[in-house]
Amino acid sequence: MVLAAMLVSAWTAAAKTPDAIALLHALMGTAGVIVGAIAFNQRLESRSDAKMPRTAGRPLPAGRLSKRQTTRFAVLATLAGLGYLAVFGSWPLAGLAFLSWLFYVAAYTPMKSRSIWQTPVGAVAGAMPVLLGATAVHALENRWAWCLFGIVFLWQFPHSMAIAWLYRREFAAAEVRLATVVDASGRTAGFFALGGAMMLLPISILPAFLSLADWKYGAAAAVLGLVYAWYSLRFSFAPSEETARRLLRMSLVYLPMLLALVLFFRA
Repeated sequence: MVLAAMLVSAWTAAAKTPDAIALLHALMGTAGVIVGAIAFNQRLESRSDAKMPRTAGRPLPAGRLSKRQTTRFAVLATLAGLGYLAVFGSWPLAGLAFLSWLFYVAAYTPMKSRSIWQTPVGAVAGAMPVLLGATAVHALENRWAWCLFGIVFLWQFPHSMAIAWLYRREFAAAEVRLATVVDASGRTAGFFALGGAMMLLPISILPAFLSLADWKYGAAAAVLGLVYAWYSLRFSFAPSEETARRLLRMSLVYLPMLLALVLFFRA
């Protein structure tokens, strides 16, 4: 999904049809950096992963890899990805990829055991590949890129809160300070979910008002946003396994559909 959002951003922000080879290089290098970041994340969270059934089967807590092996792999993947971007992409692209890596590994990952504000920090890291896509085609200043950044950033709030509720007991056992752990009533998680969905609605239709897309995009994005907000509202007022699972499913429908709308109806 991250690479798909990056590809859509590059395609949409580019002044002309992007060079396929250059775009492929950008995707491959970014994939290496992402793999490195995830490996570092699993290395740093190996103890908490071992306490949760949903993550206990990962290579490190399951004993299939040692901490040293995981660290070496994480370093190699990260350096290979950054080096690839610097050689076959550009230095600005490599620099932005490194900044994204820092947000995920050095900021978001340590915050997971310390503060509920991990969610917005993680959302920044999750949305950064959109800017990487625009940078790959030398269009970081493009308004589409920043609209997409806002969309992907805000989309993550309902999505992550639904997951946080469904696995709240596991997260609590692992001492992960999510909103659903700090506030077991679900009110804080509901606030994050509904707030994100409500802010997402105007941001998602903004391209139509900026003449970046036609009215068909605006109408379809509004419908999608209202449905996403409705599921978020239901979860916010009545957090339960059912409302969280429905919100999670809707989040997995929303983003691919919106990205498809962007591609079909951009001006």
